[in-house]
Amino acid sequence: MAATASVTTVTGEHTGPPVIATAGLTKHYGTVHALTDLTVDVGAGVTGLVGANGAGKSTLIKILLGLLEPTAGHATVLGHDIDHGGQEIRRVVGYMPEHDCLPPDVSASDFVVHMARMSGLGASAARERSADVLRHVGLDEERYRPMGGYSTGMKQRAKLAQALAHDPQLVFLDEPTNGLDPAARTDMLRLVQRIGSDFGIAVLVTSHLLGELEQVSDHVIVLDGGHLLRSSATGDFLQRTGSLLVEVVGTETERDLLGEALARRGLTCRPRGAMVAIDPPPPELAAEGVAHDLIRDVAAELGLGLMRLQPDRRHLEDVFLEGGARA
Repeated sequence: MAATASVTTVTGEHTGPPVIATAGLTKHYGTVHALTDLTVDVGAGVTGLVGANGAGKSTLIKILLGLLEPTAGHATVLGHDIDHGGQEIRRVVGYMPEHDCLPPDVSASDFVVHMARMSGLGASAARERSADVLRHVGLDEERYRPMGGYSTGMKQRAKLAQALAHDPQLVFLDEPTNGLDPAARTDMLRLVQRIGSDFGIAVLVTSHLLGELEQVSDHVIVLDGGHLLRSSATGDFLQRTGSLLVEVVGTETERDLLGEALARRGLTCRPRGAMVAIDPPPPELAAEGVAHDLIRDVAAELGLGLMRLQPDRRHLEDVFLEGGARA
């Protein structure tokens, strides 16, 4: 997809002062443009940073941590300027890197204690904090084992624990579900959501899997080729479209039978997986409940069991499709 996709108007703005604010942030590596003129605010709660691999997500996080210098522009994190406040930013921010960085011969307990001490906690406070965060991430019983013997899911939890070790005000989670199976992925997403809701820590979480961020984020920032594509409250992405989704008991044959019958009654239909997607009804069927009654009656006439009838909603994928169409 082209990197010059137009930016969608920002809606669903955060309330309160931003946790992160960037203005014209740019990072070029010669002819490679990792970030270009990024101006966006990040507020409290869980913010999803979504984009394909190479979209600029990890580059942005490293710049905000003071680990990379931008080519142009500036940014603040928790009120600290990245140009001069890198050390202070890293004191109050937790970071979970994407790639494996755990010493294999060290236990999770010793590692998290060490990271807490590195962040300024005393020995007693670091041990107490380590026990707390390892329990919260589900490694309480495994905390004394060397991490080299951990599964991928356990290693991700250990990386998350060290990011929380010093009680940060903000955490950067770079692809926290990377390499996880579906069950472990779901558990990790629940943990991410808890950090923002139960612990009250602001979260910036990256992923290239769009559906994940729909589940856990209050706000979503979409990057495409280093450019801002859209920044909106998650609910604005998932608004109703006026379309309907219908599923009946049976095979694709029954699905197509229903779609053809509804088309003869004035509805525009198309298959979508196991379901029939129906465009917004025409004016004569647009009154509340009329289209629903028609779908129910047609299914009954055909002897088809109606499994699901629900509003269709936009998803994050639609933003990329729209951006590509405008590029």
